[in-house]
Amino acid sequence: MEVELYTDGACSGNPGPGGWAYILKHPASGSEREESGGEADTTNNRMELISVIRGLEALSEPCRVRLISDSQYVLKGLDEWLDGWKKKGWRNSRREPVKNIELWKQLDTLRQKHEIRGEWIRGHNDHPENERCDRMAVAAAERFK
Repeated sequence: MEVELYTDGACSGNPGPGGWAYILKHPASGSEREESGGEADTTNNRMELISVIRGLEALSEPCRVRLISDSQYVLKGLDEWLDGWKKKGWRNSRREPVKNIELWKQLDTLRQKHEIRGEWIRGHNDHPENERCDRMAVAAAERFK
């Protein structure tokens, strides 16, 4: 099965109150699911990661996932950095522990289940699903102010 996963994270201050959101679409059937949430004291990068994790966790079976995100951090992490971090014992190029390691490990487990193809889009550029995710993530963050 092929699905589209749109994600976004938001944070008011960094760290500060944050929100995440995803929209999951199954183009063949036209079905759609969305969800959002947040944390009182977090960072934007954590919210970006959690939005992807929650979206992938919502899938009940292995899927081909077209991940559409405005987060270079998430997409480069998945495509370029993650395998190297694992080989280096979850350390970055400066030999420091990877930030948000527990979330990256969750995402690594989920990418073993799903075939993920990331696509970067510019944020706040009138992309309907990205704008919708942004509004949901900001609203989720607002609940913690």
